[in-house]
Amino acid sequence: MTNRITVTIGSQSYTLLSEEEPSYVHSIAAQVNEELSRVTEHTHLSSADAAMLTAVNLTDKYFKEREAADNLRRQLKEYLDEGSRLKNEISDLKREVFRLQRQIEKS
Repeated sequence: MTNRITVTIGSQSYTLLSEEEPSYVHSIAAQVNEELSRVTEHTHLSSADAAMLTAVNLTDKYFKEREAADNLRRQLKEYLDEGSRLKNEISDLKREVFRLQRQIEKS
């Protein structure tokens, strides 16, 4: 279901259509508004320039977070691969212990 949600960014109201929950859309608008406030805090930029700089800053943050997530996924895969390798090694060692126990029992 599409929701009509009105948010305020930089003292301008926008009505957005979204499949997301209104609280989620409001949190996104708040984040954009916060970044816009940071950009315009000590400068006198036009609305278009401030919006563009805000978009660049948020995209930079997004790319860095995406890279961090990719790194975590790679690291998790390495840990899972290592866990699997160690599990196989444990199984091999258990078989070897069992084989040695049978050999001792036969002696």
